[in-house]
Amino acid sequence: MNNYPDTLQLEKRGNVAVLTLNNLPANTWNKESLIGLINIVNDLNADSEIYALVITSASDKFFSAGADLNLFADGDLANARDMAKYFGEAFYVLTQFRGVSIAAVNGWAMGGGLEVALACDIRVAEEKAVMALPEAKVGILPCAGGTQNLTMLVGEGWAKKMILCGQRVDAPTALRIGLVEEQVENGCGFERAFELAEQVALQSPKAVAACKTLIQSNRTRTWEQGYILERELFVDLFHTEDQQEGVAAFLEKRPAVWKNK
Repeated sequence: MNNYPDTLQLEKRGNVAVLTLNNLPANTWNKESLIGLINIVNDLNADSEIYALVITSASDKFFSAGADLNLFADGDLANARDMAKYFGEAFYVLTQFRGVSIAAVNGWAMGGGLEVALACDIRVAEEKAVMALPEAKVGILPCAGGTQNLTMLVGEGWAKKMILCGQRVDAPTALRIGLVEEQVENGCGFERAFELAEQVALQSPKAVAACKTLIQSNRTRTWEQGYILERELFVDLFHTEDQQEGVAAFLEKRPAVWKNK
């Protein structure tokens, strides 16, 4: 039996894992929940039946308010290093999740709360959602990928506006600048995120994992290196059962039955 913290509730629905942030009222993060997130994602990576992950919230107001600032009230340097390590590692592990991760942002996503959404592959925001990285207002900075992931998504200008000026972004603006991929009516965020997760299950999980690796490779590789890797991973898929099943299913005009092998 897995020993995850009560603040993180994991449920599996077919090929989709649903992770509910449940540290009410604001779903703040602490060392225990960050370690829990690492363990959950590692366990999901090892579960060949899981193809997608939806992260949602048990709160109607907050997706997540980020770090519990009480953790930093004493100014302890060792604690700061510890928390930066756990935040960075937890959200990096989420970024490297084998399948597709989708954040259903249904309210305030502030600081580390936005960073966990930024670490996901896709973000769906409800109309009432508000997003910000306000760390500089309290003398700190986003240390869980926020400065990097936000810039990759929205560009340097908007990243500077949000981080350096403390600009809050509503859902329509987030959609316009590319911070989220979809905006939906209030109360529909999880439903839409789950629909997208089910669409993932229609694709070959082996192919999806390879495609995700290629898409994210541009963060650390040149375009030329990416082209080479693309061809290599294409050939690698021909060593999988799913490649044979996918082609056979198409030619036989039937749905594919994936084995993630």
